[in-house]
Amino acid sequence: MAGANFEDDEILGKAYDGRLMRRLLVFVRPYWRQLAVAMLLLFAAAAAELAPPYLVSQAIDGPIAARNPAGVVPIFGLYILALITAFACRYGQTYIMQSTGQQVMVDIRMRIFSHIQRMSLAFFDRNPVGRLLTRLTNDVDALNEFLAQGMVALLGDSARLIFVVITMLVLNWRLALISFLMLPLMVVATVFFQRYMRASFRAVRQRLARINAYLNEQITGMLVTQLFNREGRSRARFDELSDDYRGAQFGVLMAFALFFPTVSFLSVAATVLLLNLGGRLVLGGLATIGMLVAFIQYADQMFGPIRQIAENYNTLQSAMASSERIFRILDTQADVTDPAEPQALPQPVRGEIELNNVWFSYDPAASDESPTAETAETRPSADNWVLRGISLKIPAGQSVAVVGATGAGKTSLISLLARFYDIQRGAITLDGIDIRALRQADVRRHIAAVPQDPVCFSGTIMSNIRLHNQQISDAQVRRAAEIANAAPFIERLPGGYNYIVRERGSNLSVGQRQLLAFARAIAFNPEVLLILDEATSSVDTETEMLMQAALGRLLHGRTSIVIAHRLSTIRDVDRIIVLHKGRVVEDGSHEELLTQRGYYYRLYQLQFAEQMSAA
Repeated sequence: MAGANFEDDEILGKAYDGRLMRRLLVFVRPYWRQLAVAMLLLFAAAAAELAPPYLVSQAIDGPIAARNPAGVVPIFGLYILALITAFACRYGQTYIMQSTGQQVMVDIRMRIFSHIQRMSLAFFDRNPVGRLLTRLTNDVDALNEFLAQGMVALLGDSARLIFVVITMLVLNWRLALISFLMLPLMVVATVFFQRYMRASFRAVRQRLARINAYLNEQITGMLVTQLFNREGRSRARFDELSDDYRGAQFGVLMAFALFFPTVSFLSVAATVLLLNLGGRLVLGGLATIGMLVAFIQYADQMFGPIRQIAENYNTLQSAMASSERIFRILDTQADVTDPAEPQALPQPVRGEIELNNVWFSYDPAASDESPTAETAETRPSADNWVLRGISLKIPAGQSVAVVGATGAGKTSLISLLARFYDIQRGAITLDGIDIRALRQADVRRHIAAVPQDPVCFSGTIMSNIRLHNQQISDAQVRRAAEIANAAPFIERLPGGYNYIVRERGSNLSVGQRQLLAFARAIAFNPEVLLILDEATSSVDTETEMLMQAALGRLLHGRTSIVIAHRLSTIRDVDRIIVLHKGRVVEDGSHEELLTQRGYYYRLYQLQFAEQMSAA
């Protein structure tokens, strides 16, 4: 799946795929006892439903023909008993299947979510959030519909059909053969319907996927649409997509409009043949009137399951397509994995970081190239390298700023230190141990990051700071908020630390979210701190002063790496590293680099000129 760019929402899949079904059964197998009971109830219901037509024939040929009203009573009692038995079995089977289906869906959804959590950032680079949400919601729901209803309906209708056919042959094979005369035409109509529905189903899903993608894009970008007065054009495009979808739906409606009247016609035709030819058998003494009436009811029971099987074709096909998409996600291997025998960090962790000839590219094919200086300059594909032979040593407790032009590799360097990606060549060590020899959880337990766009979750201020880590006490959370200068605004909120934060922190300002991110980093007290992409770049002057003070407290006493765009904010760090086209070109303090009059000097002069011009 690596590097794939496919519209997997349009995957249709086979109507039935044994390989996928076997994989689905892995999730079903733990509940085989419940399913076995449900199957027994299903067959018992199908058997009980055979009794009423036979009892009707016995009543007509027996007490009714003999004009004996008292004789009808026990048959009527058996008839009611058969109906109650069928009802009880159907109820029990439906309840068991629905509850079991929900359990299976929880298992599948948890498997997908757990698998996604183990994926590296490269996986999310290739898979949009909307696609992953669809896997967890729509596709799992399609499987639930199949497992809880479609599969049972297919098995139940098949069992009913077999039972009815056998019963008819046992009771009177001549009447049975007359009833079967319409079956070949019914099979032909069903096959035609299924093939037509396959093409129509594909068209509907494709157009629905386009509508969903367009809606997601337009709702997300509503600010731009309204800002440039493009509402009318957006509505016109949505109207085009909706008309296209409606046209595809008309194809489905046409298929149903033709199929169901055809089934009804063939069912009535079978009844007419039974009355005509079966009536002659009655007159010839080869059947009774009661048996003929029973066969009319059995014929209706025979055509019903065939109609239902055809209707459930869409459910089966949708389930196969959904399972294919789900297993495609589950079969995706993580780009970053833990070692089979992980090493342990020496305690206490000091936070010393060293990069030794580190080469990195987001293109997996780059790892097949030999990362020599000669190759990097001569091969066109060498442009894929984001970092090129970087060697650095950051002693424990040192604060370092990384600066450079856009695309120099600053953010990539931070992502590698947190092991969101793995390097292709070289080594990155933490306290002398290669981070690839450590568990990812162990690396990240000692590293915290403060991103430029801080992430807030639905919940309270308290839960957003400690992220539901109960080992961090309320007192520690409040202390962290005070150090990060977040306490003043938190205490002014209704409810204080119990204030409810809405999705993505929409009821907090950018500066407030950033201060919460600082407080979160302090609460987790890491040995290594990563400040991503100028965390103070989008706030007002007063908030920036608070954040700069908080930043100074954060950097104190721990290994810190700050990605900086505004050079005025990093004068007090111990060391500044300048990246250019994936290489370290300068390394020193603020004063030392200005004295060299190199890359850093030019960057500083450009920003100083911009500030003077803005003033």
